[in-house]
Amino acid sequence: MSVFIIAEAGVNHNGSVDLAKKLIDVASISGADAVKFQTFKAENLIVKNTQKADYQKQTTDASESQLDMIKKLELDLDSHKELIAYCQKKDIMFLSTPFDHESIDLLSDLGLQIFKIPSGEITNLPYLRHIGSLDKKVVLSTGMSKLGEVGNALDILINAGTSKDNITVLHANTMYPTPMEDVNLNAMLTIQKEFGVDIGYSDHTLGIEVDIAAVAMGASCIEKHFTLDKTMNGPDHKASLEPEELKAMVGAIRNIEKALGSFEKKPSPSETVNIDVVRKSIVVKTNINKGDILDENNLCVKRPGNGVSPMKWDEVIGAISSKDYNADELI
Repeated sequence: MSVFIIAEAGVNHNGSVDLAKKLIDVASISGADAVKFQTFKAENLIVKNTQKADYQKQTTDASESQLDMIKKLELDLDSHKELIAYCQKKDIMFLSTPFDHESIDLLSDLGLQIFKIPSGEITNLPYLRHIGSLDKKVVLSTGMSKLGEVGNALDILINAGTSKDNITVLHANTMYPTPMEDVNLNAMLTIQKEFGVDIGYSDHTLGIEVDIAAVAMGASCIEKHFTLDKTMNGPDHKASLEPEELKAMVGAIRNIEKALGSFEKKPSPSETVNIDVVRKSIVVKTNINKGDILDENNLCVKRPGNGVSPMKWDEVIGAISSKDYNADELI
């Protein structure tokens, strides 16, 4: 099964539908399966005067509140409809993360079949129960969480009506950017072993190598932020991939998918032509007459490999030659 790649536009549209469409263009060209935005009503999301995260303070106006910052990044219902239609035109799936109950209903009404739960909502029981009751496919990010919290969230989703087979759990770290020593990619395998779910990885590191490693380790879903330009104003641009980097990531993941292959160890179709050229056969070292005994003095091993295999050496040594041979002939 192909890795499901989510190009995370998030709020990197800066509140502009035109910018959002340009992000959709980039995601489509890259070969990603889906482009994901964020759906929220700022007033439903944040208490007034809530502080920004440190990374947000560094990339936005330090004097504005988190509420003021988020308010500018809202997409209304008409914008959602316009972007969904544009995604259909560009042959890429539209996804969005809802951050409140109103937004869950909005996306459900718009017909979304996959619901992405962000790391910050993994301890939000009413929210989880609401999404679980929709019986859609769910992608659950697990940044900042302990294994027990992941289990609790899964229980809530499943008890609310979502099949475990429809849930993919993403290992994640919510620091933008994530230091390499904090990635802990092996924890993704712990999630799989503990809960028997499909796994993936939501990445906030700089670069693409961790995403490629995650796929090699068995991730079935990769999510990665991207932007048109890392130097734009806004909270997430700095830790996002630029268009060419996103394209390179998707290309690398598709190559790794092919390279993983099956679990059967056998010659590949491309290398079977090399077997006779590279392997060796039992070859006559010095002229042999009919009736001579074959031994280490008159036999050796050389290429090509289309004669008697050297693995039969012990069977050949001590046998009597049934014909005359010249040096360098295959026996």
